[in-house]
Amino acid sequence: MEFKDKKITVMGLGLLGRGVGVVKYLVSKGARVTVTDLKTAKELKPSIDEIKIFLKNKKGTYPVKFILGKHRMENFRNVDMIFKAAGVPLDSPFIAEAKKNSIPIFMDDALFAREVQCKIIGITGTRGKTTTSNLIYEVAKKTGKRVYFAGNVRGMATLPLLEKVKKNDLAVLELSSWQLQGWRDLKISPSISVVTNIYPDHQNYYKNSMAKYVHDKEAIFANQTKKDFLVLNKNCPWCKKMAKKAKGKVVWFSANDVPRGWKLKVLGDHNLENIAAAAAVGEVFGLSIAKIKKVVENFRGVPGRLEFVREVCGIKYYNDTTATMPEATVAALRAIGGKKIVLICGGADKNLNFKNLVPAIKKYTKTVVLLDGTATPKLQKQLLITNYQLPVTVANSMREAVKVARQFATRGNIILLSPAAASFGMFKNEFDRGDQFLKEILKIR
Repeated sequence: MEFKDKKITVMGLGLLGRGVGVVKYLVSKGARVTVTDLKTAKELKPSIDEIKIFLKNKKGTYPVKFILGKHRMENFRNVDMIFKAAGVPLDSPFIAEAKKNSIPIFMDDALFAREVQCKIIGITGTRGKTTTSNLIYEVAKKTGKRVYFAGNVRGMATLPLLEKVKKNDLAVLELSSWQLQGWRDLKISPSISVVTNIYPDHQNYYKNSMAKYVHDKEAIFANQTKKDFLVLNKNCPWCKKMAKKAKGKVVWFSANDVPRGWKLKVLGDHNLENIAAAAAVGEVFGLSIAKIKKVVENFRGVPGRLEFVREVCGIKYYNDTTATMPEATVAALRAIGGKKIVLICGGADKNLNFKNLVPAIKKYTKTVVLLDGTATPKLQKQLLITNYQLPVTVANSMREAVKVARQFATRGNIILLSPAAASFGMFKNEFDRGDQFLKEILKIR
């Protein structure tokens, strides 16, 4: 696709690096780029600085124009195309204006998928998609092909991979519901699609509509053909409904598919489903069980997903910052087990229900430290309803949360950060939340 001298609006720069990667790629191809974001220049300083350094070293390129703290309709009218970041509201008047003016709207990984010629393995789901994607990446390497990993990945855009990926390579893409909107727009789907599971999530974004959330998820297979594969969770009711709409061959997986004799380094029954999904993809490629077993037994997990950080004075610390929904925290509590956990949770509300989290808190924790945020009062209310008798403290910073947690923890205990809520408010994002947790833990002597 030609970008030279094209006027392009990039809607959403962000701080995770993906927006920066898109901007740098477009600039390198000779595009005239305008970046617009509701965040201010101060909030976006790290991203803006990276672009400025790139421009300084890339002679002969057009300067990037920044419209920050707001959007302007004019940037969605007289331009050649729009690049939309994941998470742009479904009812954005600016995107509506671009469509009204017949301006093409693209998303990073979807355009990559349309332009590239290699086979793509796409993974989505509410829980487990990052761990499953990483496992599939490792399994795919056993095919002997060159494999690339991208999509919903911190610090990188997918589009620049067009410079590297060849026809006989493989691309493994982790895809959120928001990212999949771009795939539906372009009427494409991966040739191998995996859905780990479906639970209520992002209901603040979807305005309490599971139908809209699932609709976005279903884009991962909506445009498959009879030659393609759809890998689904046998124990997920939503996946069973998806199977009825499948155009490709359906391949089922469940936790029971993982042989008991395998020696796993990751905790929790939920990871058995992730492993089974990866193994199912391996079997689609015709890999032997022996090769899949070797990958699985060497896999140590992903940072921020029930990640063991360190042990100090007999207290173990785990970082599960990507647990942004109650079900994920329940899975973490069950994986560790025993009534020995000091749980740090709470944060920003996604219009989710904490009712099923409370029994797990009562069963596995000795106390709870809540991070201040819009979801925290909802969780406090549920704890009161169930007559939770143990101490509950609300902290206004990660430093305070860790300090309070340490006061309650004794030798043999575990301090677990597993928020069950979004990070916005106190933190820039879930990764910042995890980074702050790690910083505090690494200070302990």
